[in-house]
Amino acid sequence: MASEINLKPRIGVPFRTKKEQLAGDRKNIARYIDAVHMGGAQAVEVPLDLAPAELKKLAETLDGIALSGSPADVDPVLFHAATHPKTAAADRDRERTDFALIEHCFAEKKPILAICYGIQSLNVFLGGSLLQDIPSEVPAAIQHDVKSDRGPETYHSVVLEPGSRLAKLAHDSAEARVNSSHHQSALAPGRGLRITARASDGVIEALEGTAHNHWVTAVQWHPERMVDEDAFARSIFRALTAAARKAPVQA
Repeated sequence: MASEINLKPRIGVPFRTKKEQLAGDRKNIARYIDAVHMGGAQAVEVPLDLAPAELKKLAETLDGIALSGSPADVDPVLFHAATHPKTAAADRDRERTDFALIEHCFAEKKPILAICYGIQSLNVFLGGSLLQDIPSEVPAAIQHDVKSDRGPETYHSVVLEPGSRLAKLAHDSAEARVNSSHHQSALAPGRGLRITARASDGVIEALEGTAHNHWVTAVQWHPERMVDEDAFARSIFRALTAAARKAPVQA
């Protein structure tokens, strides 16, 4: 296991959607798998159709998790809100899987990296709320999403909270340039989370856990799509691996 220095930590990565899993569509999850491997860990694909006992057993073998993005949206019922007309359909199996993995990682102090949908899932699990549609709810919002499926990647700057984990990973830079592909974001942070990055329009771009003994880092952008060209993106996955090496693991 990860306690043995010669073995790589096992990082669980849930499929983006049940539909992609059943269709054998791996092109999107492969980006997360590759980024975890690049960071020095072993990526473990987590199916979304495991029975609770099977999922619990798998979670116990993991040293941490990297929650992937998704075209689905978290069900607004889970944060006590009416459904916005622009909110996408929920993926119940993805919600169930994420929440089980998050619960296990908090109980065992295993590190969590949450990306895009993942930051939203994590925030809702911890009692936070979501902004359901940035273009229609944020006055003078910058472009956070690509204009079409074939459009070029969208980038913008985020302001990093001084002294935060992300700021340190960015060599204490005040800003970072990130890619962007989302129409929702965290609104009120959940229990034990603090805001550590915002876009220029005020949209929350990152959250971090406040507990000193538990590595929790959540970003709204997609570092897995930037690892080939961006040192900051690579550093996030390497930091996850380093945290996983220190995490307690059940035999």
